[in-house]
Amino acid sequence: MNHNLLEFDMTVGRQKPETIVHTDHYCPFCDREHLENIIDRNGSLLLLRNKYNVLKGTDQFVLIEGDACHSDMPEYPTEHMRKLIHFGVHHWQRLLHCGKYEEVLFFKNFGPLSGGTIRHPHMQLIGLSHLSETIAVHPEEFDGPVIYAKNNVTMTVSDQPRIGFWEFNLIVHEPTASAIDTLADYLQIGTDYLSHHFHKRCNSYNLFFYHREKKIYVKLMPRFATPPVFVGYGLRVRPSNYEAIVEEFHKLYGN
Repeated sequence: MNHNLLEFDMTVGRQKPETIVHTDHYCPFCDREHLENIIDRNGSLLLLRNKYNVLKGTDQFVLIEGDACHSDMPEYPTEHMRKLIHFGVHHWQRLLHCGKYEEVLFFKNFGPLSGGTIRHPHMQLIGLSHLSETIAVHPEEFDGPVIYAKNNVTMTVSDQPRIGFWEFNLIVHEPTASAIDTLADYLQIGTDYLSHHFHKRCNSYNLFFYHREKKIYVKLMPRFATPPVFVGYGLRVRPSNYEAIVEEFHKLYGN
């Protein structure tokens, strides 16, 4: 049992803007002239403190991925996608090693079932100064048939998923500059697959980054309703044809 428990500040949460369902609402990430507490920028990439720090006892940050509100990773030019992942990993690692936090979460919500509220593409970092227990992540959750492998980066489909059904994984065995480029390329392939070639009802996904034993692990999860047997009983479910996904990727994107 993981006893880590974060408190969500409902007063702050009620003030957060929402543009995923209400697409005509004001988008704060488009209004760049009025953004505050900017920490770093690289072209159209911005890192800033989250104005709505809803998780008590944490420091929350937002990485805005670019100017275009209704774009996402599949549409980015290769150069921009690589710059984004380098920028994000750099600041994630910087926060991890600054001495202030026991753990730093680095993740992305996209779509109405992802847990996000803003459509404008962005990633988040959350610094946790105290944990009751180490965040549970197990290497076997990233095991499975290999889809691609290059530059010390491996892309797999989970045969032991963390929650259930389809989960895709990236493992960076040595985080060199060329490996981060390859990580960005594989993330772009994975998000393009989910957005344009996966289940017709898939309109949401999450990216979760983990750092363990000098390796970077990333889990790419298409989001649907969470399987009830996992919610109620902690039972994970995998599809019967998960190995076929490798062939489909190769048909779409090459070997």
